[in-house]
Amino acid sequence: MDKPSHLVEFEHMVLGRHQLSSAKLRQRQGRLERSTYILLSRIRMQGPMTIGQLSEAFMLDASTLNRQTAGAARAGLLERIPDPEGGMARKFRLTEEGARRLDVEREAHIKELDCVFEDWPADDVETFARYLQRFNASVERLSGQPWPRS
Repeated sequence: MDKPSHLVEFEHMVLGRHQLSSAKLRQRQGRLERSTYILLSRIRMQGPMTIGQLSEAFMLDASTLNRQTAGAARAGLLERIPDPEGGMARKFRLTEEGARRLDVEREAHIKELDCVFEDWPADDVETFARYLQRFNASVERLSGQPWPRS
């Protein structure tokens, strides 16, 4: 019999394979790319961030984040500002358009999840959310990269 962690590994792999909307469909609908959605979400939760802070938060090379933030800035979703705390590095913050698009994208994700959960009792969805948050918190503890939560 498989250990419970084997079962979780398999389901985690399958979950990573699923995308409720394909990248091509998302692009045709004018939706955000997954990496842009995650980037904007982090900046919204944490406030303006430098490339260095983003690199540390996502454990990605600064060059990768330079490309992502440059694309988001060209699209009018992010803007560079002086560090409000007086630091030398400039920070990125959401523009009004970035905040609006992030809200639209989040609502689309929620509608897709509502379809997935349509035959689940509300208590089961809440329990699943608590377990998923606990799982993520454990991963974040091991990686040393906690995600800010409200």
